[in-house]
Amino acid sequence: MSHLVLLGTGGTIATRATGGGRAVGVGAAELLRAADAVWPRPGVRVEPRDVAGRPSFAAGLTDVLDLAARIASAVAEAEGVVVTHGTDTLEESAFLVSLTHSSPAPVVFTGAQRPFDDPAPDGPRNLAAALRWAASPRSRGSGVTLVFADRVLPVVGVRKTHTLALRAFAAPGRGPVAQVDEAGVRVLATVRPAPLPMPAVRDLPRVEVVGQYLGADAAALTDARSRGARGVVVAGFGSGNTTPEATRACLRLLSDGVPVLITSRVGEGPVAPLYAGGGADLAAAGAVFAGDLSPWQARLLLAWVLAGTAPGDLGAVRDRCLAWLRETGAVPCPDPLSTPTEDAAR
Repeated sequence: MSHLVLLGTGGTIATRATGGGRAVGVGAAELLRAADAVWPRPGVRVEPRDVAGRPSFAAGLTDVLDLAARIASAVAEAEGVVVTHGTDTLEESAFLVSLTHSSPAPVVFTGAQRPFDDPAPDGPRNLAAALRWAASPRSRGSGVTLVFADRVLPVVGVRKTHTLALRAFAAPGRGPVAQVDEAGVRVLATVRPAPLPMPAVRDLPRVEVVGQYLGADAAALTDARSRGARGVVVAGFGSGNTTPEATRACLRLLSDGVPVLITSRVGEGPVAPLYAGGGADLAAAGAVFAGDLSPWQARLLLAWVLAGTAPGDLGAVRDRCLAWLRETGAVPCPDPLSTPTEDAAR
């Protein structure tokens, strides 16, 4: 009989209605019973464990690092781990866990858009599908994935794309890696992130996310440095452009040894250094273009790399970020037929 561990952290999937709004009040064992009513799981033993009981918007980085440690311990004793989690920060928590997960045992995150006591809750089916995927031999070696609305999504590049709809998550440009429904488990494709070394820290360095908008100046970038940020992620226009003021501020940060990662505020597609005065200038100065990562995932990648790198070693940070991004397909590998502008992004 195979053995899975179910870790409950709270979130909408574990909430009930109260006079003051939804509140977490359902444990992992009760969630498991509801999932069992959707699909049977013969030959699979699931051990429910409660890790936390909060909405995910209330979690901090140290909470997710603790969760990663709990997952690592569970992986050492089971064939797979399923984590129920709130949807607000699910894409960030799952991504952070994926950075160091190296075991072939699958780690599967799931959650819900509707509370446990809703007349038509989506949580039981999502959890049942997650357990089914984790128990399947086809999930072996798939790393950390997200199961939602019958789809198995890769963690790298995944985003919450709707506030209330049941199909709340997507991995734009990557698509689902598998489907789980009444027909069973059907694998479509798999891409597993390369694990990074675990830094010897209890928290991660400060990395700020700075957005771009019409007329944006350099104030937020300057302020980030003054508040002790060791790195900056820019959520740029389009394919990764910044206003003239922001471009100059980023160039100053890079010249001072502060790493800058470039992402897009657009919901789909990779960034690329295409325009003089914007992305092309940033890439030439050493900014890392983070492919199709969201600003929030890029922040975690940069913080993780910074935690294991000596302060001021901009070259090492850039090389480590790019190596990981290439291996996961977020950015292309160097191509002898590429243009100088394309090479600058790599």
